[in-house]
Amino acid sequence: MAKIDIYFDAMLENGASDLHLSSDNSPIIRIHGELVSLDAPPLQHESLKEILSEICPKDKMEHFEQTGDVDFGYELPGRARFRANFFNQKNGIAAVFRTIPTRVLTTDELGLPDICKKFAKLTKGLVLVTGPTGSGKSTTLAAIIDYANKVRPDHILTIEDPIEFVHQSVKALINHREVGLHTKSFASALRGALREDPDIILVGEMRDLETITLALEAAATGHLVFGTLHTPSAAKTIDRIIDVFPASQQNQIRTTLSESIKGVIAQNLFKRVDKPGRIAALEILVVDTPIANMIREEKTYQIPGMIEIGRKKGNVPLDAAIMELLEAGRIGADEAFEKCIDKKKFVPFLMREPEPWEL
Repeated sequence: MAKIDIYFDAMLENGASDLHLSSDNSPIIRIHGELVSLDAPPLQHESLKEILSEICPKDKMEHFEQTGDVDFGYELPGRARFRANFFNQKNGIAAVFRTIPTRVLTTDELGLPDICKKFAKLTKGLVLVTGPTGSGKSTTLAAIIDYANKVRPDHILTIEDPIEFVHQSVKALINHREVGLHTKSFASALRGALREDPDIILVGEMRDLETITLALEAAATGHLVFGTLHTPSAAKTIDRIIDVFPASQQNQIRTTLSESIKGVIAQNLFKRVDKPGRIAALEILVVDTPIANMIREEKTYQIPGMIEIGRKKGNVPLDAAIMELLEAGRIGADEAFEKCIDKKKFVPFLMREPEPWEL
């Protein structure tokens, strides 16, 4: 048993999502979005480095020593997996661990709309799941891949850094590849993927120009590609992809993207007030011909309006998703007001008068 496992035990006993270990600080866990200190003395740099080195693969530790940052996965067999990040800070070494459940929750268990299953059944195109860090993007994607695994006799290839949810092949064949362990980079794995006969490709993070270019190429050449971006809304996701490219290429990319993208799921996590836990509000964009034309013609500012009037097609405005959770008594008015777009719709639910700068 590794020395660090005592902190993982505390995480699992308390249902924590994250563990923070930082030199000169006591261990801290995040429970339902809030940080809670464990009843333990502060960790010193040398002892913490020794604890962390015990579970870190040798090549990853060498990479950390060279760069000051490293990501990898760690597993407590039969109990849980964790996404680990080591980094240096002013007082010494620090690390953050994110819990990855051993069981993949289904789309029904997560309460995802039926359109997510339709995305999983597409034969080609690009579907993006977006949102801030820690908003549950990986959990949503895992549920969609799980559904595809159960209903499609196809080859699913995941490219992640590190591997998070592990799927066992059911109807589909699933191969997991980890950046830094099984492949050099997202881009090199995507180049290889086009020769590996995949039907569905999951790109853990579309973080640079080359990766985005190759993902678009894969989607345009008959593959179904799922990916993630750190963008707050569907319309901003479209703009973000286009803005990655040099100005001289953006007109061509608008055309390529308009032909490839099939949907965007932009999500935000909220603390539940009806019971312990958190719940996601999802903005859904289903790309049809009118929206594809807006992308091509540089009119993405019109997309929020199209989401609003296109609910029969599966579109869901973010404010509508938040309002549904609020009216059902699942989330609080203050957080709904903080994260919504049209503040005035949510003012009547507040128990206070909002400041002018909040509107």
